[in-house]
Amino acid sequence: MAETMNPVIWFEIPVVDMERGKTFYEAVFNLKLTIVDMGPRQMAMFPMEMGVAGIGGALVKEEHFVPSYAGTIVYFSVADITGTLNKVVVNKGKELIPKTSIGEYGFCAYFEDSEGNRIGLHTM
Repeated sequence: MAETMNPVIWFEIPVVDMERGKTFYEAVFNLKLTIVDMGPRQMAMFPMEMGVAGIGGALVKEEHFVPSYAGTIVYFSVADITGTLNKVVVNKGKELIPKTSIGEYGFCAYFEDSEGNRIGLHTM
């Protein structure tokens, strides 16, 4: 029997200032990003482990990658949305929509990161 998998496997969040973006995400989510240079593309990889549920992703700085408030939204799973939003504000991001019930699917919220991207938060 063929193994099924989720179709989404990777995300990239554009940044203008890699150090500022990296510092923001490390502080808000209490994790360490790893810088990888790929020619003209610089990436800061979120921690990931092969064979573990979830997708991987990175911050990306490249000429044609532009932060955006409009368009696709990446959601981060967190245990405490309100606490995470507080960290966003302390680290020069903006709360856009506070913790909101989405019924049986839990709760979500939205913020603008240090680079101008709209990002979502989710918890059950």
